[in-house]
Amino acid sequence: MENFKIDVDADGIALITFDVPGRSMNTLTSGVMAEIPQWVERIKTDDAIKGAVLTSGKASGFCAGADLGDMAGGMLGGADLQAAYDAGWRLNGALRALETCGKPVAAAINGLALGGGLELTLACHYRVVGDSPKIQLGLPEIKVGLFPGGGGTQRLSRLIGVQAAMMAMSEGKSFRPNDAKGAGIVHEVVPVGGEVEAAKAWIKGGGKAVQPWDDKSFKLPGGGPYHPAGIQNFLVGNAMIRKQSYGNYPAVLNLMKAVYEGVQVPMDAALRIETRYFIKTLMTPQAQGMIRSLFLSKQELDKGAVRPAGVPKSDPKKVAVIGAGMMGAGIAYVQAMAGIETILIDRDQESADKGKAHVEELLKKRLSRGQLTQDKFDALLASVTATTDYDLIKGSDLVIEAVFENREIKAEVTKRAEAQLEPGAVFGSNTSTLPITGLAEASVRPEDFIGIHFFSPVDKMMLVEIILGEKTGEAAIAKSLDYVMKIKKTPIVVNDGRGFYTSRCFGTYVAEGLAMLEEGYAPALIDNIGRMTGMPRGPLEMHDDVALDLSVKIAKQTKEDLGDAYEPLPGWKIVQTMVEDLGRYGRKNGKGFYDYETKPKKLWSGLSDLAPVKINDSTPEMVEDQKRRLLYRQAVEVARCWEEGVIDDPREADVGAILAWGFAPWTGGPITLIDQTGLKAFVEQADKYAAKYGDRFSPPQLLRDMAEQGRTFYGDFAGQKAAA
Repeated sequence: MENFKIDVDADGIALITFDVPGRSMNTLTSGVMAEIPQWVERIKTDDAIKGAVLTSGKASGFCAGADLGDMAGGMLGGADLQAAYDAGWRLNGALRALETCGKPVAAAINGLALGGGLELTLACHYRVVGDSPKIQLGLPEIKVGLFPGGGGTQRLSRLIGVQAAMMAMSEGKSFRPNDAKGAGIVHEVVPVGGEVEAAKAWIKGGGKAVQPWDDKSFKLPGGGPYHPAGIQNFLVGNAMIRKQSYGNYPAVLNLMKAVYEGVQVPMDAALRIETRYFIKTLMTPQAQGMIRSLFLSKQELDKGAVRPAGVPKSDPKKVAVIGAGMMGAGIAYVQAMAGIETILIDRDQESADKGKAHVEELLKKRLSRGQLTQDKFDALLASVTATTDYDLIKGSDLVIEAVFENREIKAEVTKRAEAQLEPGAVFGSNTSTLPITGLAEASVRPEDFIGIHFFSPVDKMMLVEIILGEKTGEAAIAKSLDYVMKIKKTPIVVNDGRGFYTSRCFGTYVAEGLAMLEEGYAPALIDNIGRMTGMPRGPLEMHDDVALDLSVKIAKQTKEDLGDAYEPLPGWKIVQTMVEDLGRYGRKNGKGFYDYETKPKKLWSGLSDLAPVKINDSTPEMVEDQKRRLLYRQAVEVARCWEEGVIDDPREADVGAILAWGFAPWTGGPITLIDQTGLKAFVEQADKYAAKYGDRFSPPQLLRDMAEQGRTFYGDFAGQKAAA
């Protein structure tokens, strides 16, 4: 076997070491799944083996789950359902054979065990895990449009009860070792390094080779569907799932169906039920889009898929951040966590110190959770220097400018910082809207000037948008990508333009909400429809979050730049009045479309004076149409960005949209939405919206040409990759 090694000790205990060659982390590849039945059969038939311990041979973790790239090449074909079912059953059948082999098997979990990795351990009779804050145990498949398909829905429900299991699986929740023990997922937590010894001790102490659910006296914790208490899990759970997903995610509903049906039958039948629902889910466009964008494409981008070839790898050791507000301080924090010496500069020492205090606050959270030792905490905090002194920039590999969205201020900062930089060091502006080529005019080295756009809050938002000016060189692009990868963010690279890619396309969502407001739609209706599309919040809520006064500032700057070509957006006067006449800036000052003084927030009662309500009732047909309207408006803008050359990679377009502004993840992203809808059907519907609502919905010529030629974005991209 390539992926497993078996060593039998003097006590007859087989140590099975899981170690996939050439991989930094164990995953369940097709090769691994083919070998599991081999060592299960040996445990069962070799009389010299009295029991077995399964552990990992890698320091990186136990197993990160199924290799979705491998799966995508196999089961995602979708043409032959029987073949897909057989492939899906392969793991389930092997794990069922493991737990019924007749000999005690313990899992010595010496690192993270996620998805199929945890499912592998759940098929063992006993689970020991190392006591490390770095170890996570969980079934996160729901985050890529799937649910556990290796027995997880059935075993976890029988271990900890339907309610707890459904909550864990529907949220993709991860557990730390002691939390997992408290929940009943593992049996024992031991000091790191003692996992195998503890697992062997359990076997030598007479460990039972029968799973709880195979015992005739087994009763499902909390009861099943026909138990007075158990039925509540499904009645209430059904409503909770609807609230979570708005019916957009087949995986969540199919998860509940698999649990509901599976807990009523013996395990062998239950596993087949799970496999059927898993394959049904896998074949949905939602799962296929999410797997491609949120797993495969994201993984490729995280590894530098768009990095210029032939440029030597760089490793930034010292980076200066200018502007110590929430954004700059957040950047300083992620740099510190990545081991980068950070100079945090602001106009006065008090502001700089305030920024460092925010870094300290974030580090204290990790300290309190046991994720940092006191020594590590002290070292990370010491790596951030708060100052007003630009001389300390000397020796920096990179500068991140995170000051106000004002050209004059940014120009002054650029000149002062560049005076301290060595040749080849990169200057990155964290602007969210101002064109990079224009900002680079203040630079004496435009080939090393680039946009590096973070999203707030920086510690939680995983995307960084890298924007190229007209003169940005390949070395600067490569160094910026190396920096983003070092701080463990996902990079996308886009070309210059007002609002670039993310801000420009996100703006269409909040702007369309304003248009609906001006048309007379009730504010509650607008935001409820927005959430029902799968966006994280409604357009009015989101507008409050990004700040209404910022929208006014950006609009004024845009008007100044464009002159007579500027066209105000529908509903613009409503926002202008709220900001300039009524001082309603959004969430940041507690007053926007909503009032935030009380919890929960409430829609501002005075909004109807500015935008009289004409449409207060809805029908299912109207809701579906307006949901489509909000999504199509964003997708049309993405297509325009593509036609204009702002973005040219479908992976970056989809991943960037989901990670940056929360474009409905169930779609797989705006490019996937267009492809899966079909170019012809998309163009026809967009034309209908253009006739009804205005030219902002009019599809670019690119889409019309692609529709006529029967092309798709991902089809074109696959052809380009094959030709390269």
